[in-house]
Amino acid sequence: QVQLVESGGGLVQPGGSLRLSCVASGFTFGSYIMAWFRQAPGNQREYVAHITTSGDTNYRDSVRGRFTISRDNSKNTVYLQLDSLKPEDTAVYYCNAGPSTYVVVTSGGNYWGRGTQVTVSS
Repeated sequence: QVQLVESGGGLVQPGGSLRLSCVASGFTFGSYIMAWFRQAPGNQREYVAHITTSGDTNYRDSVRGRFTISRDNSKNTVYLQLDSLKPEDTAVYYCNAGPSTYVVVTSGGNYWGRGTQVTVSS
């Protein structure tokens, strides 16, 4: 049974930081592209960042330089470090996994977590 379980969300002031984690099980973690998406109220879910099996990363323009994605294959875990947070980063953040970079980036891969709420507010 595939599971992606996110944690680390919360309420933070503008300029603050959070570290999201996603623990995976039920599939060969090291063979999958891992990604983070987010969905703000009233908006469609959008791609945030991904990391390939070899560790290559990419980000949407609005978070590049502020967010950092990483993975630890020994722990079946992918992380998203969120720094210099802005109110517009407020959203539910979802972990995602898929075997194809193109599919993950354009629409999301096979597997989704349930999400963790990030709220940036003073």
